[in-house]
Amino acid sequence: MDAFVVISLIKAAVIAFVLLTAVAYLQWVERKVIAHIQLRMGPYRVGPHGLLQPLADVIKLITKEDMMPSYVNKPIYLLAPFLAVSMSLLSIAVIPFGPTISVAGYQTGMQLADLNIGVLYILAVSSMGVYGVALAGWASNNKYALLGGLRSSAQMISYEIPMALAIASPLLISNTLSLKELVATQSGSVLDWNVLHRPFPQIIAFLIFLIAGFAETNRVPFDLPEAENELVAGFHTEYSSMKFASFFMAEYLNMVTVSSLATLLFLGGWEAPWPAAKGSNLIPSVIFLVAGLTALYHAAHPARQMDKYTLAAFGIVFLALAGVFVLPIVQSWLLPLFWFCAKAGAILFAFMWVRGTLPRFRYDQLMSFAWKFLFPVAMLNLLVTSFLVAWF
Repeated sequence: MDAFVVISLIKAAVIAFVLLTAVAYLQWVERKVIAHIQLRMGPYRVGPHGLLQPLADVIKLITKEDMMPSYVNKPIYLLAPFLAVSMSLLSIAVIPFGPTISVAGYQTGMQLADLNIGVLYILAVSSMGVYGVALAGWASNNKYALLGGLRSSAQMISYEIPMALAIASPLLISNTLSLKELVATQSGSVLDWNVLHRPFPQIIAFLIFLIAGFAETNRVPFDLPEAENELVAGFHTEYSSMKFASFFMAEYLNMVTVSSLATLLFLGGWEAPWPAAKGSNLIPSVIFLVAGLTALYHAAHPARQMDKYTLAAFGIVFLALAGVFVLPIVQSWLLPLFWFCAKAGAILFAFMWVRGTLPRFRYDQLMSFAWKFLFPVAMLNLLVTSFLVAWF
């Protein structure tokens, strides 16, 4: 019991540190991605290549004056951002990032809590997240905030239905609600992943899940609750300092949850695209080797002198990682972690790409799309999958 408690506390601390750091740097990555899409520089002044920009943002938000309007409902006004962040953090607790590993002779899973109903838990907790946004809009006693909260409530409730139907399809195939067992049923090769599963591939369910995920996280083109040109800032109009930052933390945490869940449900989790016997365990080393050599080349021929040492440092780090991934002693846990992060990272990149590409919908278009198109397609996909599962 003592070993279990100690390892659980260590895992909780590691997951919290990595997750909060990742959330901070996801904003840096998003600003860089959108800047490149729009042929701009993005952050580059604070630290090498702008890498200290997230730290500067955190310091700014912590030290910023915390304004509270006199007309707000104070208990609920303060509860809303706490509720948004806490519900987002709770979802991560059951996400498995890899298989069971041995730590000092003790077998433990690469997740905080292994529930046999992990999928239901995430759906239940994420559905509570809407209260943070709705209560923020209501407690602010501001018309713009109230409209943003109402929009968000209707949007998140509407898009949860096609999302749940999309999730049900791979669950029928894998016949389990455990996230670890879901990954186990997709082991082998890329053709065993639910998105390409034979004889009933779940490409449609995967796309529906992603679209609903965009809406659930209030991301472009579904960011109607905070439409700046209509509602100033929507539900968080009256928030400042860290309370204001809490809603953005919750948004990025929800993005991580959606990306992780899509990886586990449809993309084989931490499983490699093909068996290690055919060379999949060498792919990470090859990727980091190429990245390291490319960074060193650009360090020797920099477009800007200020990037010279940053690129050289990145090149050395990438080459070191290429060597680490070859070591058999760490491959048992590092390789699954690499594949999981690569798949979830690709989906996170899609979130950013769409934000820099698509315009915002009108609100009536948003709701019509959910009820008149996405819901019927998700229901039809589920019925066809049910028939095929029963038949085969």
